[in-house]
Formats: sequence, C-alpha cells, structure tokens
Amino acid sequence: MNKRHLQEILIDQKEVFQKKTGLINREIPLGSYMNTSQVVVITGVRRCGKSSLLFLIKEALGLKESEYCYCNFDDERISWYPTLLNDVYALHLEMYRTEPVFFFDEIQEIPGWEKFVNRMYEQNHKVFVTGSNATLLSSEISSSLTGRNKVLELFPFSFSEYLKLDGKEYSMERLSVKQSSLLRNELRTYLEHGGFPIAIKEKDTEFAHDLFRDILYRDIVVRYKLTNVEEIKQIALFLSSNTGKIFSYATLQTVSGLKSISSVKNYLHYYEASFLFYFLKKFDYSVKKQIMNSRKVYAVDNAIPNTLGFRFSENRGRLLENTVFIELMRRGCELYYFSGKNECDFLIKENLQITEAIQVVYGLTAENYPRETDGLYEAMQTFSIPQGTIIVFDELNYDIDLPNGVRIIPAYEWLTRKREELIN
Repeated sequence: MNKRHLQEILIDQKEVFQKKTGLINREIPLGSYMNTSQVVVITGVRRCGKSSLLFLIKEALGLKESEYCYCNFDDERISWYPTLLNDVYALHLEMYRTEPVFFFDEIQEIPGWEKFVNRMYEQNHKVFVTGSNATLLSSEISSSLTGRNKVLELFPFSFSEYLKLDGKEYSMERLSVKQSSLLRNELRTYLEHGGFPIAIKEKDTEFAHDLFRDILYRDIVVRYKLTNVEEIKQIALFLSSNTGKIFSYATLQTVSGLKSISSVKNYLHYYEASFLFYFLKKFDYSVKKQIMNSRKVYAVDNAIPNTLGFRFSENRGRLLENTVFIELMRRGCELYYFSGKNECDFLIKENLQITEAIQVVYGLTAENYPRETDGLYEAMQTFSIPQGTIIVFDELNYDIDLPNGVRIIPAYEWLTRKREELIN
C-alpha cells in the first residue's frame, strides 16, 4: 500500500474522529483504564459506541492532535501488509515529530497486531484498541499480551444512558405521579427499540437489519470462510425469536438443516464471538454438568429480537428479561439460571457462592404468581440466600402475600440505581 495514500487516509480519519459531537459520558469508571500502564482493550458488538468511547478517553486525557495516533482499520481503503502498523506509527512521527498515545479501532482486522502493540507497550507507549471479535482478540491477547492488558466490554446504552442522551433526569426518591408515568413510557420505548446509540439518535428502524447483515457477512461468513449462509441465518432468526428461552442443539439442527451438532455449536460460537448473542448456563456445582446442560439465549440489545424475532406487544416480558440480563452483564456479574422443581431467571455468583436470585416478569398477577415466586423461593432456599428480587415493569400495587425475603421492585428503579444501592 502506498504510504502517501495511507497518510491521506489517516488524515481523513482523524478529521472525522475529532468532529464527534453530541456524545454523553458513559457510566463507566474510566479512571482505572486511563491511569493504567497496561494496554486497554475495548470489546463489544459493532456500533455500540467503541469509537466514541475512544474519543471520550482522548478528551479526558486532554490530548492535542499531535499527541495521539488514530486509525480505524475497518476501512475498505486500508489493505493489510506486514509493516502496516509500523508505517502508521512512522507517519505520525513524520507529521507531528512527537511520540503518540495510540487509538486503534477494529484492531482484529490486522493479523499480528498484538506483536506491534506489545512492542509499543515495552517502549512505554499508552495504547487503546477496540475490537468486535471476542475469539480473535482473546487468542491474540493470550499469545503476546498476557498480564499486560485490561479489557473493557462495552454494551449499547443502558437505560440510564438512554435517558441522559435526551437530557432527562429523574430522582427515584422524589417521583411525582406524572414523572412516574413519563419514566414508564421512556422504559417502554427503550424496551422496544433498545440502546444502540445511532439507532436512538437517528430513530433508524432499519438499524438492526443492517447491523445483523454486517455481522453475518463481514464478521462470520467472510472471516470463517463459510458457504452455508442460509443455515447460519436461520439459526440467528430462531435465537432472536426465542430470546430468554432454553434451547437445544437438536432443535437448532432441525431449524437450520445442518447435518451435524458440531456445526451448530460452531455457528453459535461465531455469534457469541461477535457479541450478538449470549448463552446462559444452568448453574451446577459440577462444571461438566454445566457444559452438558441446555442453555438460555439472550441478545446483546432488544433491537435484535424486536426487529428480527417477534413483535414487541406480544413479548414484552421476554424483552424486559433480556434488558435485565444485559444490565447484569454490564455490571460485571457472573450469571447462571436456576432449574430445579421450578425455574428462576438469574443467579448471581460471587467467588464460590450464589449471592442473589432474580426473577423477571412484566406484571405479577394472581394467575402467574405461583410460577414466578416458586422458582425464586426454591433458589433462595437451595443456596441459603436471605433475599430474592422480582423485577416488574409496573408499580408496586400488588395485593399479594409474598414469601419471606422476597421483594418486588419496578424495572425503571432497578435499572437506574447502582447495584450497591439495591442490596439491603
């Protein structure tokens, strides 16, 4: 690749990068990432805001144009060759004559990137990279950057960030009737459309379709050299339509028409590596049984199931459950589901103990009360958990006698409070 052409691309990209506007500060403690000497690796699904987070970090560090080197490798104008990264570095030195902080977007597109980054680390350069493929990043990190990296997994906007984008603030301690109603309406919209930044800002109803197509073809079909495009697409559509449900490999094999279970497992791995779907294990003290047991599927954002899978009005409860799952992941929880005589949606494990049990239901009624409370209470008794939580969409106007230790909390309150504030 011609170095002059590469220089032009770098200048173009930097101009675009520096013009980012209308950004909100993400609810992430960036201090620990900015102050560490380790390489910071920001992972997450495409279009969740990784580039914008790089810009926010650049601004927080107070870097001038000459003090940082930025390159987005997910640019069709950039062709890989062995000395590409070194040439990017050399061009910065030629243009600015100063050592930079590195900001590299979609670094997984460059084979051997970890060796260059490791060399920069050893020369005391600060390096931030983003990537949209968990498997490639983890394998490359383990080969050259073990103990030298700090990973930040980024998700689309949380409900709190979604509210912040429109400048809306609510005090949970002093909600009026009107504010409570407005907040529920905001949550209903969030549950339906999800939290992808650009989809929210531009009200783009086709965003999820475009994102899915990008991930399917660019991150999976091309990267893994697949020919069975229709089969892997059918698996994604099935998973989107069954968010929050337990699935089996045999069912996916039937749905997709694939000839082997191993192919099904590979395809699930591809979707998980691209951060589109997550697969929740059933808790068991036996790791072997955990691997063998059926799993539940969740999407990285409600825009996926609500666009590709089912209609919002018919599946509000599962969309609320999906939102709670992603929020728990965003909070860094180690999660499982519980299944005994009854089922409980989420168990939270800390170190070697199960410390919390959570059940999610859109509305608690006399009809669904036994199903929703029995599984939660069974999980509490099984793991000696003193308190269990039922997260509901609406207010706390339930004339129902709850089991000892069980509390109900509206979703808008649970989603906007920090975890430590919710633990009594």
